[in-house]
Amino acid sequence: MSFMAQNKLYRFEAIKTFPNVLQYPTGMKGNWRHFFGNDKPLVLELACGKGEYAVGLAQIYPQKNFIGVDLKGNRIYVGAKKCLDENIPNVAFLRSQIDKIADYFTQGEVEEIWLTFPDPQLRKSRAKKRLTHPRFLRLYQQILRPGGPIHLKTDSPVLFDFTLDVIDMYGLRLLESVDNVYGQPVISEELKIKTHYEGLDIAGSSRIHYLKFSLPAQPLPSRDAELHRKIMQHEPAI
Repeated sequence: MSFMAQNKLYRFEAIKTFPNVLQYPTGMKGNWRHFFGNDKPLVLELACGKGEYAVGLAQIYPQKNFIGVDLKGNRIYVGAKKCLDENIPNVAFLRSQIDKIADYFTQGEVEEIWLTFPDPQLRKSRAKKRLTHPRFLRLYQQILRPGGPIHLKTDSPVLFDFTLDVIDMYGLRLLESVDNVYGQPVISEELKIKTHYEGLDIAGSSRIHYLKFSLPAQPLPSRDAELHRKIMQHEPAI
């Protein structure tokens, strides 16, 4: 067995003993305040990877609780271990699929959501897997407080433009749009946090995009077929 495989197995075993990691838990809806031992606002980082953003935000905002959500246990290990080693109490990690997120939180239990460098799913046939696709936004509506913001930070111009289209087509409220984060004269502390994937510059765009938006209280309109046609007509073939 290779070293990498052994290391992955070690991490999977280790997180079973970590008090700040929950793997496919049951009975958590409405009970996160008991888990954290307080009523601080709850913020999610979805597809958190190694959890750099959840940890970084937790250090900036000790008055909030943060949960990093990802399926890859060996990645979660990195952030969870850092929190244990450095005694960062306001971060937990949830191992689960993102499309199961409504199984773990009640309506209005989540204050805001961060999507930091999620897989842009560049193939047109995989657009429904983008975390800002209406399929996921409808799930977020089930757990976010009314008006709760969603943040997207990405190096993918395709995902950035796609999300702007979704915001426009589905009547979402655009709160902030930054085409080039590091080209701004002033950068907020939360946008200065860098993930492992940001450093890789996979998109090769040499710029980072940021969007902040919120969802309406009413159900999203049924425009998914129209969105699909727009993707097929205007996005580059991969």
